[in-house]
Amino acid sequence: MRVHVGSDHAAVAMRQALVAALGEFGHEIASERGPTEATDAVDYPDVAAEVCAAILADPGSLGLLVCGTGQGMAMSANGIAGIRAAVLSDAFSALAAREHNDANVLCLGSRVVGVGLARLLVETFFATGFEGGRHARRVAKLDELRRR
Repeated sequence: MRVHVGSDHAAVAMRQALVAALGEFGHEIASERGPTEATDAVDYPDVAAEVCAAILADPGSLGLLVCGTGQGMAMSANGIAGIRAAVLSDAFSALAAREHNDANVLCLGSRVVGVGLARLLVETFFATGFEGGRHARRVAKLDELRRR
C-alpha cells in the first residue's frame, strides 16, 4: 500500500516511529510532510491539506495524519471532498473504518495513544480492505454530503 503521512509539531516523534512501522509492515511511504523537529510549529490544517491533496492525486493510496489528539487533523481532512478520515484508538474501529466506511485516512493522537497501540492501529488499518456491498451505498452517501 502507498501511504502519504503527515504530522504537526505535536506528533513528530510518533510520525517518525510510524513511518518506520509502515516500512516494517511492507507499505511504501509515498510522501511525508510535517516538521522534522517538535520545536518547528506548523498548523495542522496546512499539513492535512497537503497530505489529502497527495492522496487524491494518487488513486488507491491511503493517508496517516498525526497531531496531539488526531481531532484537528480529522476535522481538517474531512472538509475535503473524497477524503474519509477516522480518528481511531482501538483495533476494532480501525478494522471497521476500513471495511465498512472505506476510510482513506487514519488520524491518531500522539497525546492519546502510545506508540505500541499506534503501531497496532496502523497495522490493522492499512492491512484491511473495503468490503463494498451494502456498505458502498452508505459511503456514496457520505461522499455526497461533502459535495453539498
